[in-house]
Amino acid sequence: MVVDTDEYVGGPDSEKEPIAIINPDNLDNEVEQLQDLPLATDYEAMKDVIFPPLLEEPRILEDVHHTWTVESWRSMSKKEHGPVFEAGGYPWRILLFPHGNNVDQCSIYLEHGFEPTQIPENWSCCVQFALVLWNPNDPKLYTHHCAHHRFTKEESDWGFTRFLELRKMFNVPWESGNRPLCENETANITAYVRIVEDETGVLWHNFNNYDSKKETGYVGLRNQGATCYLNSLLQSLYFTNAFRKAIYEIPTQEEESMSNSAYTLQRLFYQLQTSETAVGTNELTKSFGWETRHIFEQQDVQELSRKLMERMEEKMKGTPAEHVLPQMFSGKIKTYISCINVDYESSRIEDFWDIQLNVSGNKNLLESFQDYVQVEKMDGENQYFAGDEFKLQDANKGVIFQSFPNVLHLQLKRFEYDIQRDTMMKINDRYEFPEHFDASPYLSEDADRSESWEYQLHGVLVHSGDLNAGHYYAFLKPEKDGWFYKYDDDKVTKATIREVLEENFGGEYKTSPNAYLRAPMQKKTPVLRQNSAYMLVYIRKTRLDNILCPVTKDDIPMHLRTRFEEETALREAKRKEKEEQHLYIGVKVITEQSFQKHGGTDLTSFEPDQAETEAAPRSYRVLRQSAMEELVATIAKDIDEDPRKIRLWIMVNRQNKTIRPDQPIMDLRPTVEETFQRAAAHRDQSLRVWAEVAEETTPEGEAIWPTYQSQLNGVVVKNDLILLFLKHFDVEEQSLNGIGHVYISKEKKVEELVPIIMKKMGWGDKLPSDEKISLWEEIKPTMIEALKAKQSLKAAELQDGDIICFQKTTERKSDKNILEKHLGLGDKDKQTPEQPVKKSDRFDDAREYYDFLHNKKTVKFHAHPTRCNAEKYQPFELVLNSKITYDMLSERVADRIGVPATHIRFWTVNSATGNPKTTVKRGVNQSLQLILNPSGYNQLSTSQRTDAFYFEVLDMSLAELDTKKSIKITWLSEGITKEDQYDLLVAKNGNIEDLIQVLVKKAGIPEEAEGGRIRVYETSSHKFYRELPRDYPVISMNDYTNVYAERVPEEEANEEEANNFIQVFHFQNEPNRVHGIPFKFLLIESEPFAETKKRLEKRTGFKGKSFEKIKFAVVKRSHFSKPQYLQDDDVLWDIATNDDDFLGLDHVDRTRTLRNGVGDLFLR
Repeated sequence: MVVDTDEYVGGPDSEKEPIAIINPDNLDNEVEQLQDLPLATDYEAMKDVIFPPLLEEPRILEDVHHTWTVESWRSMSKKEHGPVFEAGGYPWRILLFPHGNNVDQCSIYLEHGFEPTQIPENWSCCVQFALVLWNPNDPKLYTHHCAHHRFTKEESDWGFTRFLELRKMFNVPWESGNRPLCENETANITAYVRIVEDETGVLWHNFNNYDSKKETGYVGLRNQGATCYLNSLLQSLYFTNAFRKAIYEIPTQEEESMSNSAYTLQRLFYQLQTSETAVGTNELTKSFGWETRHIFEQQDVQELSRKLMERMEEKMKGTPAEHVLPQMFSGKIKTYISCINVDYESSRIEDFWDIQLNVSGNKNLLESFQDYVQVEKMDGENQYFAGDEFKLQDANKGVIFQSFPNVLHLQLKRFEYDIQRDTMMKINDRYEFPEHFDASPYLSEDADRSESWEYQLHGVLVHSGDLNAGHYYAFLKPEKDGWFYKYDDDKVTKATIREVLEENFGGEYKTSPNAYLRAPMQKKTPVLRQNSAYMLVYIRKTRLDNILCPVTKDDIPMHLRTRFEEETALREAKRKEKEEQHLYIGVKVITEQSFQKHGGTDLTSFEPDQAETEAAPRSYRVLRQSAMEELVATIAKDIDEDPRKIRLWIMVNRQNKTIRPDQPIMDLRPTVEETFQRAAAHRDQSLRVWAEVAEETTPEGEAIWPTYQSQLNGVVVKNDLILLFLKHFDVEEQSLNGIGHVYISKEKKVEELVPIIMKKMGWGDKLPSDEKISLWEEIKPTMIEALKAKQSLKAAELQDGDIICFQKTTERKSDKNILEKHLGLGDKDKQTPEQPVKKSDRFDDAREYYDFLHNKKTVKFHAHPTRCNAEKYQPFELVLNSKITYDMLSERVADRIGVPATHIRFWTVNSATGNPKTTVKRGVNQSLQLILNPSGYNQLSTSQRTDAFYFEVLDMSLAELDTKKSIKITWLSEGITKEDQYDLLVAKNGNIEDLIQVLVKKAGIPEEAEGGRIRVYETSSHKFYRELPRDYPVISMNDYTNVYAERVPEEEANEEEANNFIQVFHFQNEPNRVHGIPFKFLLIESEPFAETKKRLEKRTGFKGKSFEKIKFAVVKRSHFSKPQYLQDDDVLWDIATNDDDFLGLDHVDRTRTLRNGVGDLFLR
């Protein structure tokens, strides 16, 4: 037989991969010696063989076994059911596929025996079961498989699709016996059913359609990417109810800003308290100032906790909650040195907000505390100097607690630096912590003991995984005498005390006590748990009621409740609107008033960003099945007109992509939907109309329309009048606005429009002799054509809905090159870079203004964050013609900020980071459009924003700047440990001597005569490249090397021309893992390396432990991968014999995380 405890199981109808495959051939090839295996008929003994211990260790409620004798195996149908038997008060039966469930093996399952209509609602039962197939004539011959499962209405069966190969069942002796397992086509199947207690209601739950709020009363937090560590901390703080109350007390009603972390934390806590579903943390992390990269970086929870406490404590200053956090989370610790033989003690008392406890070397929490407060004896050479009176004395050194906080945060040091691996490693050792503990043994003798110092466990924050990849979750106890709950991101489940304690101690998994397991299995390497506690939260028992006080609706600030009620109502309205969206249609209505406010092309703008302006069309949401009469009545009421005086015109999309009125809607009996389907273009999402208001009415109040009159017989009569819209370009105001509409016969001449225009404008009957009215047709934004005065409207091809633009002119101007003159783009041969440039846009001709409208672009300008005074120059926006040149752009910006245009330099903006990208090169005829989008709208330009610039105000003109070379240099003032970077501008015809003079002035450092000689050198890939001579031309400096400058060390002052120098570089473990700043170092003949190290310590600036951790090696270029590590008695002069030998400093690269973009955790 085969003993197999693997639980690769599934239901017979599962659509998943065939995970129920159990193939005995895949097990160990050797026939293993089994220890006194029982017979299949010894049901009690068989339990020890077939049931492995369950990880969850649930309480066993009932054990039942049932045997079904299967006869005529090969004659059975595809699917057979065994007799029903009872276990745990529920019916069960064996489900058999004797010929295999679509496989060449027999398939056996356990299923509940309820009739389909009799399954109790929300029924579930947790079962550990085993199925044993055995020969009734020889019960020594059997095979079995075991599994556990949560049986529900949806998952009614579970078992083994590949229970046993059919070819092994018949006519083949089973293992060491001489009979087949299924002899004479007869075999027994015994089902062992163990009903176990589902104490939490989620044992082996698949969590499909699981509702945390319904099952537990609590909700989780959604994970943004790698914010599970944040979620576990936030849940811990939320269920510290006194902390939640204190957060609610922070006054935020005057600063309801999403950049206010106190306000967003209040919002988060409110949602955790009231929401029915998991809550997001996006608002909070944005208020921290975190970007997307921070969301995907797992940070240190202890550091995050401290910074969050600091930020909230700042927010509470001057409020009733000012001292709440220190009283809740802060204790006092005393650091002391006490002399043994004389009465002398040196001590200081400090506040602490959490305690870091060593896990390594300690078995449990109590041992860690003892380790923390253990006394170190200072004697012998380590005696303590107790002042001039007592001199050197034997003393005890240590720490002792003066008091513990009401809420005690214990940080378990699960991550430690491994000196052998030279990296941080997770400690998975078993480490126990109790549900209750007494902290009084770790208090000083004079501590206040009037109350008990016993603590009760409130929270366990857990890390699962290793240093580089893992997951965080928390076990928390919201109520004093309640359950613990597991908070795993968006899922909340009830937890047993075993899950809280035993499963988070770490260490090895328990080995099975099963005596019948194979010996080789018992010898397997122990498996360590990957999940273990890293932070514990204890609450002082005498303060439990205060800390876990109820937080009611009345504790929530009224402004917060009101804001959320408004947001909830808005969301509900949007949800309802979305649900009913198919019943409604949007209607956009252009009125005479909106046309008159419109300052652009066409009659209006339908763009969403213009929806809130006075020029925007009125928007209505109407039922599709409502009559057009109802729509007219609604519009009439809105604009305060008699509905009989309103006529709606359908707006159509012309071929030239303009939108104009086409014809009036004469029949108002159809529905809005019918009118829309008949009149609107297929691509329109809403009905767009122009609302005409009648200028004449009958005595009865009925409208008299100039054209499209309806007769009594229903016929619509159209005369030769056409509808035209008038726009006025005001040269003085530099504006273009709608004036109204007119009806005019198309047989009339264009000049006959002039009296009508003058009357509408109130200009009298006649213009002055030096003035005239010019007329143009706005065909489309880029096509504005002059109208001939003597031409008829019909000959000019004018029709309903066309737009006529007019303006007063004082003299006749040539149409030729109007735009070129305005933009400064005229005769290029006559242009020079020095000719005057217009500082602002002024248009004398309507066509110029139309061109501006078509090409206008709103551009944002920000002062360069590092090269300009951002406080002096606030961000601003300019509306510019995208055809203007670089010089014109400079003039516009210069005029705005009050500096010379020649001293402004622009930078493009990185669209991903928002940071300055590259400088903009000045080109005489380069347009703004080309500057902002140099490669057109393609992938190459997506990294550059097309609507913004950074600018810097230079100390010199751009022309002068072109004569300079920009050099980025790093000034080393303290060995190589302190770096200051400077951007220097040096004359292109200058040399290193000039560069040094510019550096001295820019960095504000002493001149060489006072501070010492300065040298400049280049590095490449963290290796010393070359020292630059003083007369070396700066124009020849490499743009791809790093440039450093430093004072020449005193020991080298007289040796600069010698060759007794060695190049030094830094590496970590392997010579190819380079980092740091390389330099050159003076060699001294016959000097022991112990003395050389002293000079290196001074030369580098590394001090104390930082220097002690460095290992030194000679790295020969020919054997670059084999460093030769140096001892104190070695002589570097004798070992580094070749000119190309390096001295390598082997130490940890502390800048790696920063170079990879991971910096210190911060909260804004």
